[in-house]
Amino acid sequence: MYSMFTTPSASLEPTGFDVAGIAISLGAGIILWLLASFVISRITKHVANGTSLFKKPHFRWVAPALRALDHERRVQRANTIGSLLNSVVGVVIAVITSIYVLKNLDVDVAPLLTSVGILGIAIGFGAQQLIRDFLAGIFITIEDQYGIGDVIETSEVVGVVESIGLRITRVRDDNGAIWYLRNGEILRVGNRSQGNYVAPADEPGDGPLEAEAQHGPQQKSGE
Repeated sequence: MYSMFTTPSASLEPTGFDVAGIAISLGAGIILWLLASFVISRITKHVANGTSLFKKPHFRWVAPALRALDHERRVQRANTIGSLLNSVVGVVIAVITSIYVLKNLDVDVAPLLTSVGILGIAIGFGAQQLIRDFLAGIFITIEDQYGIGDVIETSEVVGVVESIGLRITRVRDDNGAIWYLRNGEILRVGNRSQGNYVAPADEPGDGPLEAEAQHGPQQKSGE
């Protein structure tokens, strides 16, 4: 008889929140983010200052991809890659921390993860071109296809690269016009600042593009 009255009262007890678990999850997330940011910052600074590690004989096989760069381009590439890594790591840590906090709040995260997965797939289908531009920008930066100050030739324009982003490359042609090229749409590019480019003899040899980049004569824009 006593148990009949005590059992319902036990079932009505609130589960409550795991305050300690929430604090641990938030603290661990913040610590991981700070640690990852510190490591990425150190790596970025080390790459920007240059390293002789890959100049050793054991790493000659990576020389084409990691050739020596001037200081400005090396800094630009390091900052771009560092910013990308910070963004990716920040998003991953934020998502994992949020999941653990919700679990400690006694929230069933399985339906939420399913909904987020479906939403992510829908956004992915709708943003295919944006993802393509970002991936192309990443590989352009990593492979050092061109850098700020280089004279490049694409199917749209011939000009000097003024900035490189993960989505857009900004180019100024010899007429002074600024072109904004989406990285995913640059299917073929020629870098006149790499190699030994020589303009055809029937073209003027003192154009502003090559004079600015100190690579001799120019080729008319649009050819």
